[in-house]
Amino acid sequence: MTKDTMIGVDLAKTVFQLHGASMTGELKFRKKLSRGSFAKFMAEQPPAVIVMEACGSAHYWAREMSRYGHEVKLIAPHYVKPFLK
Repeated sequence: MTKDTMIGVDLAKTVFQLHGASMTGELKFRKKLSRGSFAKFMAEQPPAVIVMEACGSAHYWAREMSRYGHEVKLIAPHYVKPFLK
């Protein structure tokens, strides 16, 4: 199955920021979710490529997202900085 959506996730302590885009770069959604809402929202999404910064909790969330059928890519913190703009 081809994944046509990429979701960038900014993990934080209480609120997660999500940016969903098509593979061509077209904006699909932007969301701010709590931890519980994040898991529920992602479970309802069709399989997508999930990109997040590699940090302590990212490995846990990567395993959870994989269970929902998503493909997870963890990127090093120094590669995340250019995306903040």
